[in-house]
Amino acid sequence: MAFPDQIERTMDIARPVSDVWAALTTADGLSSWFGQQATIDLRVGGELTMSWDDGPTIELRVERVDEPTAFGFTWPIDGLPNGDPRRTYVEFTLEPVHTGTRVHLRESGFAQLDDELYAQAFESHSGGWTSELGELVAHLDAA
Repeated sequence: MAFPDQIERTMDIARPVSDVWAALTTADGLSSWFGQQATIDLRVGGELTMSWDDGPTIELRVERVDEPTAFGFTWPIDGLPNGDPRRTYVEFTLEPVHTGTRVHLRESGFAQLDDELYAQAFESHSGGWTSELGELVAHLDAA
């Protein structure tokens, strides 16, 4: 059975690109909307660690840094054994628009999973991004 391989979201945020970039690529910025604690080594191959008070700590790997327009990282897939090399790839691209910044999120790599794990991961991540991007907007609106 063929499944969509990616989740995509696009939204405009009434803040300059520099503010959105900082929210996506700094420990303080990330911990304000995406988890409660974050560390980041902002270079290709660097580690990004996210943790939630009521949940797991996740180790991500930075794959793309084109300041201030593109930031990407790989995400381990829940349900796979530790050390499994399969991951999804998450990329944010930022574009200045007259109202602020257009944010495009794409997460890909779901098609590599079997049917059951695909359904769980795709649904979880799809709903998760809806929630997290809402928190990003709320954080930037309050700043």
